Amino acid sequence: MKMTTISLIGAGGKMGSRITDNLMHFGYGMSYLEKSEAGMRNLQAKGLTAAVKEETLPGSDVVILAVPDVAIGQVAAEVVPLMKSGAMLIVLDPAAAYLGQLPVRPDVSYYAAHPCHPPLFNNETDPAARNDYFGGRLAEQAVVCALIQGPEEHYALGEQIAKDMYAPVMRTHRITVEQMAMLEPTMAETIGAAAASFLKDVMDEAVRRGVPYEAARDFMLGHLHIELAIVFGEAGNPFSDACQVAMEYGRNYWLKPGWEKLFEPDRVREQIDAMLHPAKGSL
Repeated sequence: MKMTTISLIGAGGKMGSRITDNLMHFGYGMSYLEKSEAGMRNLQAKGLTAAVKEETLPGSDVVILAVPDVAIGQVAAEVVPLMKSGAMLIVLDPAAAYLGQLPVRPDVSYYAAHPCHPPLFNNETDPAARNDYFGGRLAEQAVVCALIQGPEEHYALGEQIAKDMYAPVMRTHRITVEQMAMLEPTMAETIGAAAASFLKDVMDEAVRRGVPYEAARDFMLGHLHIELAIVFGEAGNPFSDACQVAMEYGRNYWLKPGWEKLFEPDRVREQIDAMLHPAKGSL
């Protein structure tokens, strides 16, 4: 069976280093590309040598872009013309593809694979695995995958590579790139991360008003644990009647009506555009 050859661009970066650590053990024919000094040092520390894109990309079956979201469009424009016909480009985020920033090249497959990160409610018993919040080291996580363009058989190839580079993986989910964009940024960042940050602000306000920090932190994190367990069906019991009254009171006070519109395609596109072009300012 022919060995799959992979070129990993950004192999010494923050995300690229994690992928390098995993893929170097799965029997692929790997080439590691990096141009930053810090990234080069990271590769050298692993005993790896950076390759030259003009020499490796034309022969690679798969090219992975482990680069910042804002750079994907520019890097893809440099990389895709060098790829051989029938090869696959894997991006780790749907943003550039959703905005149409990947070069037009019908004979090259485009694939997106994004980690879900280890779930809040899991079966990890090893302390080190429980502290692997990001995933890709010890804790199991799920992955969402999308075949953006290319033959159907390339879905399975992309899925296997995704399982290996984000290992250990408990399961994968096949979705569209449009659905992936709804999950991130809209669900997980525009709303989810903002809500998480808001909860920290809420705790800080209690502290500002005199509650000892440690007491407020223990109370908030403990209550969030059971509240999330109830909301997501893990606890098996409902909120108390009094709590439901307080929840409705709170929604009317701090939750802005119409938040669902953030999932509309034009608003998703607006969010991604703002993320990829921060100089334009916030929404």
